[in-house]
Amino acid sequence: MQEPPRPEHLRFAVLATDTVLITINNGELLVRLVGVNRPPHFVDAKGLPGGLLHPHETAEQATVRHLTEKAHVDASKAYIEQLYTFSNVDRDPRGRVVAVVYLALIPWEKLSAIEKTDTPESWWAPVTQAKKLAYDHDEILAVALARLRSRITYTTLINKLMPREFTLTELEHAYESILKTDLDKRNFRKKILKLGILAPLPHKKSGGRFRPAQLYRFASEKVTEIEVL
Repeated sequence: MQEPPRPEHLRFAVLATDTVLITINNGELLVRLVGVNRPPHFVDAKGLPGGLLHPHETAEQATVRHLTEKAHVDASKAYIEQLYTFSNVDRDPRGRVVAVVYLALIPWEKLSAIEKTDTPESWWAPVTQAKKLAYDHDEILAVALARLRSRITYTTLINKLMPREFTLTELEHAYESILKTDLDKRNFRKKILKLGILAPLPHKKSGGRFRPAQLYRFASEKVTEIEVL
């Protein structure tokens, strides 16, 4: 059976990238959002940083450009990996657009004061409040969070969100903020130390009402597969 003719704008697809950029601040999981104004479909809306590819660039290069120009974050500071390709025919009301989506992680401490500041063009939002996004970005964010939650249970990917030095309590809270669950403190510490993925530092974190806490760093910056949880 012959396929019926399609509107001119649906005969060919164009390629875009979208990026889910995530950080953790004070134990809260945050995602970078940008303003979206594409009348008549989206007016004063919000979404993930992204856009079309230039003819001369790769998807990875486009991702870096969009993070710089739209999210106003230096992409060289982030860990970036390809997540998924979203190709639903009606995902963009303006035409046929296929999006290669990336997951990007960055420690809060690596962000500059300007990159931490919210503006009308781009801002950090708690992932729990990042809803009713433009296009299919709600679905994209859900897929990214599911991937992140899955991968931190069997790899050391969480090291791409942690500061260079941290306490076991801070690491535990990072896991809890991503997994949205409370961990057994004693079992978590016993398991994480037994894995040998952390290196204790010669100094401790002082301040507050409690005694100084031991500081750690990850023994390797590489993301390795290991049964973390």
